[in-house]
Amino acid sequence: MTAENCTVFADFIFLGLSSRQDVQQGLFVLFLLVYGITAVANVGMVLLIKRDPRLHTPMYYFLSNLSFCDICCSSTISPKMLADFLSEQKRIPYDVCAIQMYFFGAFGDVECLMLAVMAYDRYVAICNPLLYTIAMSRGICTQLVVIAYIVGLVDSAIHTCCKFQLSFCNSNIVNHFFCDIPPLLALSYSDTSSNEIVMFTFTGCVAGTSIITVLLSYSYIITTILRMNSAKGRRKAFSICASHLTAVAIFHGCRGPAPADPGYSKRGRCRRLI
Repeated sequence: MTAENCTVFADFIFLGLSSRQDVQQGLFVLFLLVYGITAVANVGMVLLIKRDPRLHTPMYYFLSNLSFCDICCSSTISPKMLADFLSEQKRIPYDVCAIQMYFFGAFGDVECLMLAVMAYDRYVAICNPLLYTIAMSRGICTQLVVIAYIVGLVDSAIHTCCKFQLSFCNSNIVNHFFCDIPPLLALSYSDTSSNEIVMFTFTGCVAGTSIITVLLSYSYIITTILRMNSAKGRRKAFSICASHLTAVAIFHGCRGPAPADPGYSKRGRCRRLI
């Protein structure tokens, strides 16, 4: 298709999760409830940690940042998604789609890295408790958080710029309910091979760094815990790490297939549910 024959779209149209009105109304209630609980829980967590001096520790400092990123990430897509459940045409302007993709990716990356930082914090606390106050000083904790935000913002900017250099001539119908990378790659008329290389490289660096840090940290943590003589001490250490491990498993388990998965369009409905 030549540039002269390329149709320039001013917006995208989401297919959403269902075309049935009754199903959409039910989903609206469900997701409104989930979003409300998520927002209240995360905002409450941030305020509680900020107001209680006893919680001014590295672990809770990282947890408050994780909660902040979680509410920002969900707020990037949930309000628009909820409005679309009550709308016949689920449209989003081209530039708003780019903004949504950017902030969703940025806060998602920061969450991913924050989980790795929290794993390192647990490693130092359990395996090197005598060095904890030095290794996890206020300055170092601040630096770790700032680095996580910088990496997330830069990484998402690269992805967003690459995606919106593509041409969308054939259609503006997105097989999803928000502006995510896989459905836009599937929709693009342009050659996406360079985009896929960039995505695999940068996504692999961010996610790989997080996963490797978590695995290494917990391999040392588990080894240290098993060497403890006190059964009570082992139970306490495992209980401290259990919630973080659960969060890591849920986060990485729900990331779904690779962004450049060529089978995305065929498995669109399953992917959207995930």
